[in-house]
Amino acid sequence: MSAVSSILVIGAGQAAAVAVATLRDQGYQGRITVVGDEAHAPYERPPLSKAVLAAVEAEEPGISVKEEDFFSARDIDLRLGTEVVSLNPAAGQALLSDGSAVAYDRCLLATGGTARQLPELSPDAPQVHYLRTLDDARRLRNALRKARSAVIIGAGFLGLEIASTARGMGVDVSIVETASRVLARVVPDAFSAWLQARVAASGATLYLGQSINDLQLPADAVRVSLSDGSLLDADLVVVAVGLTPATDLARSAGLQLNGANGGIEVDTQCRSSDPRIFAAGDCTSQHHEGHGALRLESWQNANEQARIAACAMLDADAPPAAFPWFWTDQFECNIQMLGLPRAGLQYVLRGGMDPADASPKFIMLGLEGSIPRHALAVNAGGDLRALRPVLERGLEVDAAGFSDTSATMKAYAKALLASAVG
Repeated sequence: MSAVSSILVIGAGQAAAVAVATLRDQGYQGRITVVGDEAHAPYERPPLSKAVLAAVEAEEPGISVKEEDFFSARDIDLRLGTEVVSLNPAAGQALLSDGSAVAYDRCLLATGGTARQLPELSPDAPQVHYLRTLDDARRLRNALRKARSAVIIGAGFLGLEIASTARGMGVDVSIVETASRVLARVVPDAFSAWLQARVAASGATLYLGQSINDLQLPADAVRVSLSDGSLLDADLVVVAVGLTPATDLARSAGLQLNGANGGIEVDTQCRSSDPRIFAAGDCTSQHHEGHGALRLESWQNANEQARIAACAMLDADAPPAAFPWFWTDQFECNIQMLGLPRAGLQYVLRGGMDPADASPKFIMLGLEGSIPRHALAVNAGGDLRALRPVLERGLEVDAAGFSDTSATMKAYAKALLASAVG
C-alpha cells in the first residue's frame, strides 16, 4: 500500500463513488482524483427511467450515491464537467480537457457507456430521445408531460421501464422490437409471454419481430413505418436499443478489448492488460464460468467490481463477487433475477402467472438437471432472498418440492440447506 500514493478514477458514476469509498475504508490516505464529464456528482442510474422520469420537477427524488459533502470530507479531488482526453500508461499520466495533467500510480476506468444510437435518429432532433443521464431523463420527462403519444424502439429492460412510466403518465405508447418476444436473451418463453400480456393489459401496444422500414421527423412529430406495413404516428420517439461501452480511452491507451462484446478485458481482480490500470462497471468484459466473457450492465455489478478493484489497487484481499442479481420495476411489478440464464435450462414454477392479477407473485427457477442456475421472481423478493444460498451453493432441487406452496420458501430453503450440511 505504501508504494501507491496517487490514484486516478476516470468516470464519476456509481462504480467511481463505490471505489473511492472503499479506498478510504481500506485505510488508503494518498491522493485520489475523480474526473467525470457530467456536471453532476455520482448518482444512481436505475431511478432515471422510473422515479425520476415520473416525478414532478419540484419533487424529484434524491439519487446521489453519496451525501453532498462526502468527497470533500474524504479529501477526494472531484473534477466534474471535465474529460480525460488521453491516457499515457507508460508515463502514468492523464491529460484533461482543461489542459491540466494528472499523474497516477494506479488508475481505475469507470467510464460506463453511452446509449447506442440509430443513425437516422439524431439526439439533436427535438422529438428524439435517448436515456442514459440525469439530463436525458429531465428532458424526456418534460417532453412526456406535453405528449399524447410516444414510440419506444427497443423492448429490453430500459425500453419497457420507460414504456411503463409513460403509460403511468397517461401517454399512449407503442413499443417496437426486432426480436419475436421481449427480453428474449435473458428470460424463458413463458416469462416473455406473461410480461407481454402484462404490457398489453396496461394499454401499451407491442410490435414484435418488426424492423423499421422508414422513419420521418416532421415538425414536432414522428412517423414510423414498420416491416409489416404498420404506420405509427406519435409526438416523440425514445430509442432504447442498448449500451455502447465507453472504451475510447482504453483503446487509445492500448488496453485489450474483447472482440465480441467490446468491453475492456479484466481479470477476477478487475485488472486490465496494463497492471496499473483497472476497470469496473458497464465498460468491462469479464469471464464468468459457464458463460464466457460477458459485459454485465447492472447496478450490482458496478458496485461489486468497484469494491474488488479498489482492494486490488492496494494489493488488499477482497471477498469474491456476490452471485449476479438484477432487478427492474415495471407495469406495477417488481421483477428480480438471480444468477445468469444459459441454454438448456428447464424452468419450474412456484405460484401463479395470471397477467391480469393486480398483484401477481411467483418464482420461476431454471434447472440444469436438478441444479438451480437462474431464478426469476415477481413480487417475491423475500422468497428470492431465502432461495439465494441454494443457488449460490448449487444444491439439488426437487422440482415438485419447489412448486409446492404448502411450505414457505424460507422453510423449504432451510430444509435444503440443513440436508446439505448433514
